[in-house]
Amino acid sequence: MSDDHDEENGFDAAIPDSLMPYDSWIEDAYRQVMLRALDYAAGNGLPGDHHFYLTFRTDWPGVEMPDRLRAQYPHEITIVLQHQFWDLKVDRVHQIISVGLSFGGNPSTLVIPVAAVSAFADPHIRLALRFTVPEQPPVATDAPNVVPVQPAAAADTVEKAGTAAEPAGKDAEKDEGSQVVSLAAFRKRGPGGPG
Repeated sequence: MSDDHDEENGFDAAIPDSLMPYDSWIEDAYRQVMLRALDYAAGNGLPGDHHFYLTFRTDWPGVEMPDRLRAQYPHEITIVLQHQFWDLKVDRVHQIISVGLSFGGNPSTLVIPVAAVSAFADPHIRLALRFTVPEQPPVATDAPNVVPVQPAAAADTVEKAGTAAEPAGKDAEKDEGSQVVSLAAFRKRGPGGPG
């Protein structure tokens, strides 16, 4: 349709500024899509080739992760939920996501406030959602930002691969300063495979 046709039907080609917070509502709806996908994966596993990239601010109040990982990624990290993760949970009341992962062969549980998530992707279907996260996190009133993380109790169910999770290469570092931790080294091995 041409712009002339739009004007003839009473539509202006330029969208006017809104006094209603549509952008915020749309972002909230996208966050709900992310949470539903995570809920689905927690209850049913990841079907087919679906897998998730979850990018979050490591300096956000309430984020719980190993101190050495926080030192390595002081601002932002991207984790991959594909083959080797456990105890994925979405707590909608407290607005947190928790998941067990291994880093360098050490099982850990990450706790991520939903507000700290800056991106979610399912590369299998080329779905990528970005979220607005303020540059300055809110001031924590209860506990300090650094919380030690205990190994996950369910870590015994994860096959011990004995190799460290590695950053996904220099290209990931160039993308807006985010870091990617690849968990490809922790893929399940079939019977009789190395392990």
